[in-house]
Amino acid sequence: MVAKCAIVLLSGGLDSATVLAIARSQNYECYALSVDYGQRHRAELDAARRIAAALSAHEHRTMRVDLAGIGGSALTDAEMPVPQALAPGIPVTYVPARNTLFLSLALGWAEVIGTGDIFVGVNAVDYSGYPDCRPAFIQAFEQLARVATKAGVEGGRFQIHAPLIQMSKADIIRAGVRLGVNFGATVSCYQATAEGRACANCDSCRLRAAGFAAAKIPDPTAYA
Repeated sequence: MVAKCAIVLLSGGLDSATVLAIARSQNYECYALSVDYGQRHRAELDAARRIAAALSAHEHRTMRVDLAGIGGSALTDAEMPVPQALAPGIPVTYVPARNTLFLSLALGWAEVIGTGDIFVGVNAVDYSGYPDCRPAFIQAFEQLARVATKAGVEGGRFQIHAPLIQMSKADIIRAGVRLGVNFGATVSCYQATAEGRACANCDSCRLRAAGFAAAKIPDPTAYA
C-alpha cells in the first residue's frame, strides 16, 4: 500500500528512468514531471511518456519553459554545434539555470500535492561537468526550499533525493536493469532523430555507451 508520494523529474533519458524505478521500489506514488524547455528534439519527451507508463507513474505531466529564448547552450540553440568530443571545462551543452528551473517546477508541484519529496537524476561522477549536477547544488536547493515556500516556512520539510549522484554510469545501468527498466525505450542523445535514434558521437552518447560496456550489459540503444 502506498503511504507516500513524490515528484520525480523525468527527462526520458537513462538516468531519470532509473530514478523513477528507484522511487517506485521505495513505495513512493510517483508524480513524474518532464519539461519541454526548447531542447533540440522532442524524442526525449516521447521517451518520458513511454517510461512513465511502463513504470506505473501515478501521473505524468509535461510543463513548458522557454530556455531557447535565452539561448547560451548547444542544446537550445540550433546555431551552436553539439561537440563530438570531451573538452576541458564546462561544455557548451550546459543549459544555463536548467536544473534550477526544473527543481523549482517540481517544488511548486510538490507543495500543491502536499509532499516534501523530490527525486532527480543528477550525477557527479560520470557526467559532463555541469555545475548543477553537484552535491553542493542539491544541498543549496534544499535550503532554498525551506525558506521559499509556504510549506517550508510553516515547518514542513523538503528533501531532494539524488540517488545516482555518486554512482558510476555502469552502476546506474546495473541498478536500472535490476529494477526492470527498459533502457531501449530511453533517449539520451543530445541530437537524436525524431524517431529517437542516437548519433553515437556526442558526449552523452559516449558516456552512455561506455556505461553499458563497463557494466557488461548489451547496449540496447537505437543508433542512426
